Amino acid sequence: MSDDWEGHWRAYAEAARLNPAQRYRHALLVSHLRALGVRAGDRLLDIGSGQGDFLVLARQAFPGVELVGFEMSWEGVAISREKLAQARFHQADLFDPPTQISCYAGWARFAVCSEVLEHLDQPEQFLARARSYLQPGGTLLLTVPAGPMSAFDRHIGHRRHFTVATLADVARRGGLEIVKISRAGFPFFNLYRVLVIISGRRLVSHPADGQGRLARLLSLLFGVCFRGNLSASRFGWQLLALLRCPDSSQASHG
Repeated sequence: MSDDWEGHWRAYAEAARLNPAQRYRHALLVSHLRALGVRAGDRLLDIGSGQGDFLVLARQAFPGVELVGFEMSWEGVAISREKLAQARFHQADLFDPPTQISCYAGWARFAVCSEVLEHLDQPEQFLARARSYLQPGGTLLLTVPAGPMSAFDRHIGHRRHFTVATLADVARRGGLEIVKISRAGFPFFNLYRVLVIISGRRLVSHPADGQGRLARLLSLLFGVCFRGNLSASRFGWQLLALLRCPDSSQASHG
């Protein structure tokens, strides 16, 4: 299955920016990076950087950190560069990487990969490729969806949603060490997802609905409610994994 990422970001970039679920995920990632001790001079790579929103937030949270984004879509790269001149963004398919990203092999002390694996037919191979851009012992923070899929999820190319067990299996087969996998988002993130499931077919046929006045109001409302989400609960529909790249004596590249 192929995906039209150029069309995706043309149609949904603004809706993604307003999406309270995306903001919630990004806040979780920043919180974990802060707990890991990210500091000025560190190198942070966003693998699947979309339209650049996470790195905009990371720039604010971690001044002095070097920021790089890899994104398959040229449209996403162009939007990102307009938002954040202080980061470097590259159009890159890790299954067929361009020569200009070879300089980032073993580059990142920290990397994030948010809401990417669910779009892939071979997520374990993707992680094996992504691993090569981490320093030995470097950390990858990964988010993927759990819970049921909506019509909109299928429309934008979701192949699967994950459980803790299936995500752990993919991570191990990708050659990464599992430090922690948690389920976040109960109860309000789950409630938001239920609304997306109910509205899924309409979101497919009327993408502008995700950018209108009602969508902005719901974004504000859930943005407040999401402060009450549990960061760890067996009922949460947002998975977050803290993974580590083996040191060079243990790594075997996929």
